[in-house]
Amino acid sequence: MFPRRPRRGPGRRLSTRILASQVAILAVTSVIGFVLFAWAQRAQLDNEYEQRALSIAQVAASDPQIVAGMTVPGSGSLVQAAAERIAHSSRASYVVVIDLNGVRHSHPYPELIGQRVSEPIVVLDGQGHTGIDPGATGRSANGKAPLFGPSGSIIGEVSVGIPEHHVAGQLWRELPTFALYAGIALGVGCAASYALARRLKRSTFGLELEEIAGLLQDREAMLHGIREGVIAFDPRGNITVVNDEARRLLQIDTALGLKPADVFPEGRLRDALDGTLTGTDLTVLTDRYCLVVNRMPVGLRGHQLGAVVTVRDRTEMVGLLRELDSVRGLTDALRAQQHEFANRMHILAGLLDLGEHEAAFEFAVESAGAEPALTESVRQRIGSPLMVGLIVAKSTVAAERGVRITLTEDSQLGDQPTHLRGLLTIVGNLLDNAVDAAVSGTAAPGGAQVRLSLVETESAITLQVADSGPGVPPEAVESIFEDGWSTRPDRGTARRGLGLALVHRLVRHHGGTITVGKEVGAVFTVTLPLSGSTPAGAADSAPSVPAARTTPLQLAASGGDRW
Repeated sequence: MFPRRPRRGPGRRLSTRILASQVAILAVTSVIGFVLFAWAQRAQLDNEYEQRALSIAQVAASDPQIVAGMTVPGSGSLVQAAAERIAHSSRASYVVVIDLNGVRHSHPYPELIGQRVSEPIVVLDGQGHTGIDPGATGRSANGKAPLFGPSGSIIGEVSVGIPEHHVAGQLWRELPTFALYAGIALGVGCAASYALARRLKRSTFGLELEEIAGLLQDREAMLHGIREGVIAFDPRGNITVVNDEARRLLQIDTALGLKPADVFPEGRLRDALDGTLTGTDLTVLTDRYCLVVNRMPVGLRGHQLGAVVTVRDRTEMVGLLRELDSVRGLTDALRAQQHEFANRMHILAGLLDLGEHEAAFEFAVESAGAEPALTESVRQRIGSPLMVGLIVAKSTVAAERGVRITLTEDSQLGDQPTHLRGLLTIVGNLLDNAVDAAVSGTAAPGGAQVRLSLVETESAITLQVADSGPGVPPEAVESIFEDGWSTRPDRGTARRGLGLALVHRLVRHHGGTITVGKEVGAVFTVTLPLSGSTPAGAADSAPSVPAARTTPLQLAASGGDRW
């Protein structure tokens, strides 16, 4: 459960705010809708009553009594009587008959009979007309129909009005029904708003707006302020968060919304990110860094929300630990040499004490000339002083562990070979691995041995390291060069499973190849082209790091790892 943050000032709860806002919006829209509907209904009622007035006018215009009164001289009283009868039966406010001169022949106010109307005759076109009439009887819905004589000619106009209060009364009788509908819609909207507010509250885990804003600020500050890469995944495995440190360590620009398979090439890094590779503190090598990756699933109330991956840069730390482990190994070798030197001195002192001066002299010469003879033997085949020093040093340390390193007769390397620095790293790691394998293997005829071959031609440098150990298991041949893969526990402070992976990356960087085979033990063969050409994909993975920073490729020079 998320910790509740203290509220930053007074304020209503988020659900209350949402509910109040939506209720207010629904109320305003309901009122506006009700008013618009009432206005539209009033217009419709006006039109209906105008058409009704027109129908009454047409009925009056066809009344024989009115026609006779308008055509037969001396029968004008018939028109008023017929108009009053029709008005009473239809509940119209008035039925006015007008001749073509605009003179009234009927009117609800008798004093207006015989007077002219102020408006012109509009039915001369033979059509009926409707409208609102603010006449002497008050505002009314009006309909006017032409009055035809026996010959079919227009002899006048019949105007009928229905009082405004009839229209208003009909509207007021309909409005409660409309108000009921609007109230039901408002109630349903309020219930839906309440349900939505509850759902939003659950979705935000009960956090208020100020708390959500604070959490967002804290998250941004934390993600971009820590010196540790953080990548978040949703339940579908898509990347949702990548902080600045993760972009730097993983060398990516933007990956939001993508899966690890869409961003990273196939390998240990992608497997560690998407959860295929399980475990804690997984060591992953890139072309620039040595990383420690941890993936932790995230859940809340039994629901899986995704996962969070942390990435830590341990390049410098691993380099220091490996260097420390190498120094410890060198210290142990020097301690062993001290004991060996003391033993030789004891033998020499004993021979002198026995008077065996000639034997003592021969023993001293033999002991003093053993190491110079080894150095001279290597110098005859290897021209680079750095490579000579590396081979002699490794041979000395190996000898203290009971392993003899031999340089093949066909070995030949110039003073300044191509890829010298990388070659030193590769040779050092492979020799360390071979010595470890020879020590752990069964005793072979002639003792534990490691054979080194370095052959430089016009097109390539071929390096081969063979040992008398147990060899590489057949099922491990495909995965032996993966970073973190090892069959032996960590040695001292240095983690195993990195040496061969580093060698493999370094060989690829220089455009070469590395293979593993088996004779008595394991045989590693490395070929580095002298042209400097890089195979497809190697150039993209070539490290571009400032010299002041230790890279995984440089770490290999600090010591090897036995598979």
